[in-house]
Amino acid sequence: MTIDQGLAFAIIAAMMALFLWGRPRYDLTACLALLVAVGVGIVKPDAAFKGFSSDIVLIVAAALVVSSAIAQTGILEALIKRILPSGHSVQLQMLVLVVAVTVLSAFIKNIGALAIMIPVAFQMARRSGVSPSRFLMPMSFGALLGGLMTQIGTSPNIIVSEVRGQLTGQAFSMFDFTPVGAILAVAGVAFLMIGHRLLPERQRATASLDEAVMIKNYVTEALITGGSPMVGKTISQLQALADGEAKVTALLEEDDRRIVPLPDAILKIGHTVILEGYQDALERIVSRGKLKLESGHRTPDAPEPQAEIRSIKAVIGLNSQLIGLSAQGSDLFERFGVNLLAVSRTGERLTERLGTIELQMGDVVVLQGNFAGLPEKLRALNCLPLAERELFLGRPRAALLPVLILVAAMGLTAFGVVPVAIAFFGAAVPTGAIALRQVYQIVEWPIVLMLAALIPVSEALHSTGATDLVAGWLSAAATGMPPYGALALILAAAMAVTPFLNNAATVLIMAPIAASFSTALGYKPDAFLMAVAIGAGCDFLTPIGHQCNTLVMGPGGYRFGDYARLGGPLSLIVILVSVPELLYFWPLS
Repeated sequence: MTIDQGLAFAIIAAMMALFLWGRPRYDLTACLALLVAVGVGIVKPDAAFKGFSSDIVLIVAAALVVSSAIAQTGILEALIKRILPSGHSVQLQMLVLVVAVTVLSAFIKNIGALAIMIPVAFQMARRSGVSPSRFLMPMSFGALLGGLMTQIGTSPNIIVSEVRGQLTGQAFSMFDFTPVGAILAVAGVAFLMIGHRLLPERQRATASLDEAVMIKNYVTEALITGGSPMVGKTISQLQALADGEAKVTALLEEDDRRIVPLPDAILKIGHTVILEGYQDALERIVSRGKLKLESGHRTPDAPEPQAEIRSIKAVIGLNSQLIGLSAQGSDLFERFGVNLLAVSRTGERLTERLGTIELQMGDVVVLQGNFAGLPEKLRALNCLPLAERELFLGRPRAALLPVLILVAAMGLTAFGVVPVAIAFFGAAVPTGAIALRQVYQIVEWPIVLMLAALIPVSEALHSTGATDLVAGWLSAAATGMPPYGALALILAAAMAVTPFLNNAATVLIMAPIAASFSTALGYKPDAFLMAVAIGAGCDFLTPIGHQCNTLVMGPGGYRFGDYARLGGPLSLIVILVSVPELLYFWPLS
């Protein structure tokens, strides 16, 4: 091993450790890795920023814009609600929901497809008298499977296509992924129709949307003011206003000194109560008791007299800037113009003051702000909406245009008329369905920055010979293995790494290694590159490896281990099905 190879391995290992730790954020981690690589000389200064001109970065950004434009038209919601079964067969409802998410994810961003379908799943669960947890994780896994079917279905497919172009001179085309991806999707959906029984039913069926989400441990805080009828009353009398669906978990004096919240404790002016319960119960207790919401709660400015102030339920996403911060520490109102009304965390009781609760990934929050501006604010905070889907419905006059543009772009690339980058750059130009200012908010700039920074670092692995070295180690490990064993080894390695790295980063690191590995064994690289894309796109084992899994964790009431219960067998099925299909459609010689 040369010094340069050792430095390359050290940078990658340190970067993976920081990715796993989660501090600093992944885009900053990638930038630090690039700076160190330049500093030690394995990336030349004139090549440090070549990633920003890469087609990979452009295609990923453009695909985000196009898929968001389609999602915002509302045309998909209307279509899906028409075809959903009106009966009460849970199995049929699950089949329609999972298939719909899977098919949509082939053409729009899978997190967008899942977000469209979640409110529909809530309605079906309420109508059928079952827990939404029966539907949500199978839908999330279906979204991941659907992304495998086309080049634009998921970021790993886009990246591995461009890597193949750099290695062989010809990138994968739009539907090169479809034969294997479609078979995998069918096999995966078939398993989910049976395998969902492995999941515990974490929630019961209920009658309202909030109850369908079954979040009963929202936490908020309110102040007892001089105008409150609860002055001089007991805590039990205050709790009675919520009809038994909310309770006081903490009582604070004006100097923040805590008092044991006994049922007969007397409420005084200046007391602050920490309340826990259903969202609507919290609203009742605050309104009936004429309490004042605390934690810096302020009324959002209405830019127009008719502007509507509303609240929305959302999940804190994997890369949200709110993670590790509190409402006070993040200056939530001052920076974004929204109030934090309540927080819920699966499996944990929160007794801190609302403004001081340190937010975590997967927390469900209730935010209040101007109705018209909430979608943009959620995107800026990287929070995933659970309700109020009408926020994202587009303008009917432009509903068909984004769909037609996407079809045209896919057709042009499928027949080789124009390169993928040109087609999707043209499709991303605002068309009236999405405002120009929204385009810059829709693009996940941390992802773009991470990709641009990692491209030179991953190329340094190749230029220093580090990929050939790893390929040699893998070749030694694969000695005596049949071809399908070597292919399964690469697929399993990518699948094992992606829960701890961003899936795009997994491809950038694993694809050159897979190509060198195949060359060392005397095989063509196509099947191995496809295996990397499949492995990177299939994180079924954790709630943190993909935003789809994060989105359903809170509302589904899932625990970390629930994902492996259903995802473990599904991961095995993916390996068993995809390896022979890859060998058939992409021969090794």
